[in-house]
Amino acid sequence: DVVRANKFVGEIAGKNPSYIGVPVVGGHAGTTILPLFSQDKVAKTIESDKIPDLDKHVQDAGTDVVNAKGGKGSATLSMAYAGARFGKAVLAGLSGRRRVECAYCKSDITDLPYFAQKVVLGEGGIVKLLPLGELNEHETKRLEEAKAQLKGEIESGLKYAEEESLA
Repeated sequence: DVVRANKFVGEIAGKNPSYIGVPVVGGHAGTTILPLFSQDKVAKTIESDKIPDLDKHVQDAGTDVVNAKGGKGSATLSMAYAGARFGKAVLAGLSGRRRVECAYCKSDITDLPYFAQKVVLGEGGIVKLLPLGELNEHETKRLEEAKAQLKGEIESGLKYAEEESLA
């Protein structure tokens, strides 16, 4: 989701997405995906009336690819790129070169037990959970929506894990 948010901001601003860093917090499905455009120097220059549509575009991007493929595939290329980028950051951290990325993990940043947020990757994996930082009005409202949806998804996942043998 971070890769997509950075790409879409780059397209709007005419900038290289490699130099854009929009944190995406919450979860990884629909309204649980919350890009924090106000926290990136390029993204925060986008007119505020365009942010809700851009937010929705990031949320729906994976589904848009599936629909474009007529339901016969998924957004595998963007997933592969995001996985490689994250893997590279993890390996850098493990070798002593700390990196900051967004990751879905056990968290106390909200009232939910799991949450995607900025983390510091280091020699021990995730070595520090970073705060959400300042949110604008749109992001504050969306955070509550994301948490409400995510709460149910987490509860379902925990219930499934309790009922199934996952070994």
